[in-house]
Amino acid sequence: MERLGRRIFALRSMLAAVLLASGLSLAGLAAVRHSISQAALRESNDVVGNYLQTLGSIYAVLLAFVVYVVWSQFNEARTLVDREANEVLDLYRTVEALHGTERCAVRDGLRRYVDAVIEHEWDAMARRRESQGVDVGQILDDTWDALHVFEPTTAREIALFDECLKRFNDLSDARADRVTSALARIPFALHLLLYGGAVIVVGSMWLFAVQSVWIHAFITSAMAGAVSHVLYVVRDLDDSFSGDWQVDPEPFKRVRRYMRRDRVQCGPAPGL
Repeated sequence: MERLGRRIFALRSMLAAVLLASGLSLAGLAAVRHSISQAALRESNDVVGNYLQTLGSIYAVLLAFVVYVVWSQFNEARTLVDREANEVLDLYRTVEALHGTERCAVRDGLRRYVDAVIEHEWDAMARRRESQGVDVGQILDDTWDALHVFEPTTAREIALFDECLKRFNDLSDARADRVTSALARIPFALHLLLYGGAVIVVGSMWLFAVQSVWIHAFITSAMAGAVSHVLYVVRDLDDSFSGDWQVDPEPFKRVRRYMRRDRVQCGPAPGL
C-alpha cells in the first residue's frame, strides 16, 4: 500500500512538472508571436529548421547519455543494497555455528545494525546527513570487537572463524560502497547544460513561422512536455535514496524478519 501511494505521488509530481513546462513554453510562444510578425519569421524558416535539427540532435544525444548514467547509478545502488543485506545474512548464519558468548554478541550486533540501517541511516542517506551514519557505523565496529576476540579451538572452528572474518570484511566493503553510492551525483555543470539546453531547444520552437496558432502551440508544448519529462526522471534517479523513485530497503527488511524469527537462539538484542 505504501509503495502504491508513493507511485501515485510520483505520477502527480511528474505531471505537475510537465504541465508547468508546457505552460511556460506557451507563455513564451504567445510573447514571441505578439512581438515578432509571422512574415519576418517565415523568411528564416529554412535556416531555423536546419539549426533546430542540429541542436535537437546534439541535445538528444546528451539526454540519452545522462539517462543512461543515472539509470546505471540507480541500478548499481540497488545491487549494492542487495549485496550488503546478503552479506549480513551470510555472516549471521555463519556465526551461528560458533560457540560461546561471542556468537550471541555478534548476532545481536548484526540485529542492531540492520535495525539502525532501516530506521536511521536510510533517512540520513536521503537527506545526505552523515551524523546518523557515523552512529550506525559504530554498531558495526562494536560487532567487530565482539567477533575478533573469539578464540577457535578446533579445526572446524578455525575454518568457520576464517569464514566469519571474510564475511565481515565483505560486509564492511559493501557498506562503504553503499554509502558512497548515496553521495554520487552528476556534476553541477552538467545540470546547467541540461536545463540550459532545454530552454534553448524549446525556445527555438518559437522562431518558426506557423500559420495556425493551435498547431504551433501544440508542437511547442509537446516538445516542452517531453523534455521536462526526461529531465524530471534524470533529477529523480540521480538521487538513488530519495525522491519519487528510490532504492527500497526491502532487502534489509527481509533480513530483519529472518532475524526476528531466529531471535530465540540468543535472546533479545540490547536496546531493542
